[in-house]
Amino acid sequence: MVRTTLSVCLAALLTACGGGFSPPPSSPTPTPTVPISAACGALGAVSSATAITNGATCTTSNSPVVLINLRDADGNLSGACSGTVIAPRAVLTAAHCLAQTESARIFIGSGPQIDAESLHGFPGFREGDANALDVGVMLFAEDIGTTIIPLLLSRDARVGETAVVAGWGRDQIQSGSTLRAGSTTISAVGPILLQTEFSTTNSSVCPGDSGGALLISEAGTWSLAGVISANSTTSCAFGSNFYANVRNAQVSAFILGLVPNVRRQ
Repeated sequence: MVRTTLSVCLAALLTACGGGFSPPPSSPTPTPTVPISAACGALGAVSSATAITNGATCTTSNSPVVLINLRDADGNLSGACSGTVIAPRAVLTAAHCLAQTESARIFIGSGPQIDAESLHGFPGFREGDANALDVGVMLFAEDIGTTIIPLLLSRDARVGETAVVAGWGRDQIQSGSTLRAGSTTISAVGPILLQTEFSTTNSSVCPGDSGGALLISEAGTWSLAGVISANSTTSCAFGSNFYANVRNAQVSAFILGLVPNVRRQ
């Protein structure tokens, strides 16, 4: 089965990428312990409406999850993704968002967009490679000025634990470019990918959420465990969601090499 990346591309809305993944659990996915209506709280935000897929729209004040506007060689808008602020001048996103992108700007929910100084996709990343590490880093010349999320490097995610997903992608009625969050449950943990399943009680990610956050609570702090990467189908309301595992040794070394002052949990 193919995995479908979740960036929003103007030339092609969805781009297929290959790669195996663990099958969904045979038993029903547990209901998250964090209510969907409270998912925005992981971002320090307040929910105002139903969104993501089976999630909530969040206020954007001081949010660590940002909208990324991608631009081509001519400076034209070529697509959109999401990202997470992991240091005063660094945003973590998906490598496939930065592929064939010449420049990018972020929007933190208010004020002008902020130009990235440099873009760094994981070296050798190729869509269609089952072992591709789908992470990228955006660096900035000045402080972004919003909340910073720590990386969860002290332990692995655990099957069955509650997680919060957040991004600027579309919801079930295909409305986009709004910060949304949802609550879900970890269904599989691998060295490269983390996985969740959509259900009536679990939220799902949509196009435009690529590069956004999969957050897990550790010692009372919401921390970044995964980067939104792909879905098993082109439907937001069906199938499995996949996230690049930031605790992967190569991934964490790549991030820390570019952002040595990243917060860790």
